[in-house]
Amino acid sequence: MTKRIFSLLVITVLGGNMLFAQSVDDGKKFLYYERYKSARETLEKALAAKPDNDEAAYWLGQVLLAGKDSIAAKDLYQKSLAANGNSPLLLVGMGQIELMEGKLNDARQRFETAINLTKGKDVEVFNAIGRANVKARKGDARYAVEKLNQATQIKKFKSADTYLIMGEAYRKLIDGGNSVTSFNKALELDPKLAAAKTGIGKVYVSQKNAEYYLPAFEEAIQLDPDYGPAYNELFYHWYYRDVNRAGQYLDKYIANSDQGPETEYIKTDYTYAKGDFAGAKKRAEELIAQYGDKVNPRMYRMIAYTADTLGDHSAAKAAMNTFLQKADQEDILPTDYEELAKINIKIPGAEQESFVNLQQAIDLDTALENKIKFTQVGADLAKKLGDRNQEANWYGKAYALEKEPNQNDLYKWGYAHYQAGNYPTADSLFCGVYQSKYPNEIYGYLWCARAKQAMDTTMEQGLAVDAYKALAEKALTLDSGKYKSQAIFANFYLVSYYNDIAKDMETAISYVDKVLEIDPANADGLRIKEILTKASQKQTAPKSNQPKTKSTSQAGATKSSTVKN
Repeated sequence: MTKRIFSLLVITVLGGNMLFAQSVDDGKKFLYYERYKSARETLEKALAAKPDNDEAAYWLGQVLLAGKDSIAAKDLYQKSLAANGNSPLLLVGMGQIELMEGKLNDARQRFETAINLTKGKDVEVFNAIGRANVKARKGDARYAVEKLNQATQIKKFKSADTYLIMGEAYRKLIDGGNSVTSFNKALELDPKLAAAKTGIGKVYVSQKNAEYYLPAFEEAIQLDPDYGPAYNELFYHWYYRDVNRAGQYLDKYIANSDQGPETEYIKTDYTYAKGDFAGAKKRAEELIAQYGDKVNPRMYRMIAYTADTLGDHSAAKAAMNTFLQKADQEDILPTDYEELAKINIKIPGAEQESFVNLQQAIDLDTALENKIKFTQVGADLAKKLGDRNQEANWYGKAYALEKEPNQNDLYKWGYAHYQAGNYPTADSLFCGVYQSKYPNEIYGYLWCARAKQAMDTTMEQGLAVDAYKALAEKALTLDSGKYKSQAIFANFYLVSYYNDIAKDMETAISYVDKVLEIDPANADGLRIKEILTKASQKQTAPKSNQPKTKSTSQAGATKSSTVKN
């Protein structure tokens, strides 16, 4: 009888431990599926059943962090560490909190302590360190890769999670090749790991390569039809392209998700996608009223977009500013600042704020093509406002960002400075950079001369003389004499300079002759040559017989021919 009672006691204890282990695993599984409500409820029950279990406490903290409740997560880790100060997992969890708080050295010390306590032989500790450095914005992804690689060297290693986290670490480093390789290694260890296939899809999303990311997301749901995050990715792909198809994936996502605020948020997004802007705005306002401070700040962003579309720009600005104040930094997109810029341009007196917003978008975005796009938005905005200085500023930013700027990029930058009256800058760009880089293009010579002329409107300094000589020459030799009109204008300028300023009538006549070589029937050229020739002849006559002569500028003005901008 005693043996029987003992056996039953052992079975009961073992069974209780198995049930406990299963509940923690269930919580981890819910977290994997991003079903945070179910994960939290499951792990809270597990921890209540066994308050000293550090694994349950660690994973509950991860769920709280995933749900954006960092205060509760920190409180949990601190209390759990007070009871079990040498728990490697709890040390790593607290290190993750410290990373989020910017205490990088403290966090690193906790990670290394956890490794030392396990003698570098616990894969789960290495995984936790990798996870912390990937998820925390200030985490060190290279350190994560280093530690995850150490995990793969442990005897009998077979953790797909290690490579899954490593894939995310490489994605954080914007190393798509190694990221995809890591995700594929995870799939070798667990062929049904839909998260790895979804991770591969996200790599290609960052490259805007739908040919690769769409099949990856579709394959993820084939591997595991219950994996909601893949449906979410497919929903947002079609959100901008086919609203009806997006709705089909939304239904699948909701069916495989915990019901609650997150599903309500995505339903609101879908209302917006369908073009019901008033309805989306109303629902966002209702959710803010319902959840108060706990509402996801993205609902303020929704109000900003819908209010802007509906023409209530003041409300749109207030909502977007609230979103930017309340949202976690990693949830703010460069396009949020772009949208705020577009809102501000519509509000009298707030236009200049738009340029600040666009610079914030550039600073936040990591994609060069997007940065360049924002500079063009800034230039267009400045042009619309008639602010030539800002226009020149934004074209300058665009030129600096371009890996291989072309002559049009340089021309727009220099011309904007010319239009703004920044003639010395226009001079340096056209006379220096443009002529040097594009010696066989007319624009460098033309706008170099004009910039110098603008700096010396009386011609007294002779700043533009050499520039106009170069223009006169190049205009005849470039593009089979296509720019003869520019050569004529340049020579007329030199006629004026040598007659009016240098008082060198013979040289002035020589430049009139150059005009007539180009266009023998040029009326202004014939008229001015006659005037100057007579004046020259009279200069050789006795002074008593010399009447006063008019300057060439008085004798007749010439119209400037311009090259198409």
